[in-house]
Amino acid sequence: MTMPTGVRTYLEKTRIKYSLVSHVPARSSQYAASLLHLPGKEVAKTVVLRAGKRFLLAVLPGSYHINLEKLAAVVGAPVELVGEQECHKLFPDCQPGAVPPFGEVYGLPVYLDDALSENLEIVFCAGTLTESIRMRYADLVRLALPRICSFAEKGEIAGEKATADLVPFEEGGGK
Repeated sequence: MTMPTGVRTYLEKTRIKYSLVSHVPARSSQYAASLLHLPGKEVAKTVVLRAGKRFLLAVLPGSYHINLEKLAAVVGAPVELVGEQECHKLFPDCQPGAVPPFGEVYGLPVYLDDALSENLEIVFCAGTLTESIRMRYADLVRLALPRICSFAEKGEIAGEKATADLVPFEEGGGK
């Protein structure tokens, strides 16, 4: 699968410089980071959340996890993770588990964790499991039009939740 048409059109329209990086299927940002020989903090992941009846995107370093309570305080409502089936309805042109951080393309607000600002460049999912986009952090901010705030914490969530999304290597796993 190639980059979704809506994402490609949006990038071309803005004329922002970026590079497309192909790799074996990666269903996690941490695995993509290892494939690209990058620290997890330089590879952003996009998480789809629900706040009441609204959906939103949270973008954070791949090596961090979301503190839902901190994000809820910023959003002004409790937030919860959206399941993969519902994500596919919101992002039908993207592969499951491969949401890009461009909320404007899909009509969703974007919340960007301020830890990403420490990177000059950032890599993130292009909407497929086999392609990532590399661009300057400042350009991502100009494109994603996010609310920049602090809601992520370093490290992986321990226990059952951390292993719940393990996927076989053949399907893009490798966590």
